[in-house]
Amino acid sequence: MVTIYHNNRCSKSRQTLDLLREKGEELQVVEYLKNTPSAEELKAVLQKLGLQPEQVLRKGEQVYKENFAGKSYTDEEWLQIMAEHPILIERPIVVKGDRATIGRPPEKVLDIL
Repeated sequence: MVTIYHNNRCSKSRQTLDLLREKGEELQVVEYLKNTPSAEELKAVLQKLGLQPEQVLRKGEQVYKENFAGKSYTDEEWLQIMAEHPILIERPIVVKGDRATIGRPPEKVLDIL
């Protein structure tokens, strides 16, 4: 089973989802803007990515610029912020078993299949 944290408005996310379907993967699609993962779920995904919360922030988003730019937070605080403002989560994130990657470019997901 492959889980993709997906935003249908994002072209890279759509391309990654199409690639996974082409490969015949059994998919769980999580539209994370509608079904936001908790801070604990995000922490587990980040552990699989091998990244810190601040490394998967979309710093170009308006909510980041207006509320969080230039401020320091702990990893736990960033996780809570991302759970409250899921638009800040980089996309798409693809998880298979104990491995995960960000689908930028989409072909990067092939590394974990």
